[in-house]
Amino acid sequence: MKKLEGQVAIVTGGARGIGEGVCKIFCEEGATVAIWDVLDIGEETAKKITATGGKIFFQKVDITSKASVEAAVAEIMEKHGRIDILINNAGILRDRSFMKMTAEEWDAVINVNLSGLYVTTKAVLPHMIAARYGRIVSASSINAMCGAFGQTNYAATKAATQGFTRSLCREVGKYGITVNCVAPGFIKSEMTDSMPQAVIDAGIKMIPVGRIGTPEDMGHAYLFLSSKEAGFVSGITLHANGGAYPI
Repeated sequence: MKKLEGQVAIVTGGARGIGEGVCKIFCEEGATVAIWDVLDIGEETAKKITATGGKIFFQKVDITSKASVEAAVAEIMEKHGRIDILINNAGILRDRSFMKMTAEEWDAVINVNLSGLYVTTKAVLPHMIAARYGRIVSASSINAMCGAFGQTNYAATKAATQGFTRSLCREVGKYGITVNCVAPGFIKSEMTDSMPQAVIDAGIKMIPVGRIGTPEDMGHAYLFLSSKEAGFVSGITLHANGGAYPI
């Protein structure tokens, strides 16, 4: 029996990177997956996964827009009648040292990474409450705990995501809904692929398991927290970093 058989999941920022890894794993486990992204490559991602037998579709959604999100939710409910899982994975970077960071760079990261979390969860949660079941899993980061040079905006949103999670789980647990976070560490992505090899090697030396993480690694972490088996796990941050951050 597949862990997510018959369930409907939304993965924000699912067009590439960690989000794509989550989509692949969820489809392998029987879920019907909606990719939400502003990037049109989400259509190609959906086609690739469909070709391997996955049940997946792309909706072009701006998670900072209440109207965009609500329209996408309405479409899912009309076609599928349920939303079991919400993966709040979408996020952006606008890295710059704090004294050089512009208000626009600060606001852009807050709007997507934090306000977007509010907009998506607010739209999906009533359907989970009505069904008296749901899994909400949001993306934090190792940098929420460790900090990172040039990431005061990003780290602030990822720390706030953990507080959001701990608070919301207290409100919705009575409806059979769990709320958790995953905090990825150093993960292979388009961004890391553009780094000098010396920087990548230095990063790997800081990871006790001795390798960079993959989007599929993160997909399995999200899978556990999204499963029915994790029904007594709520309000936590799952540190998925190969041991790089001492828990």
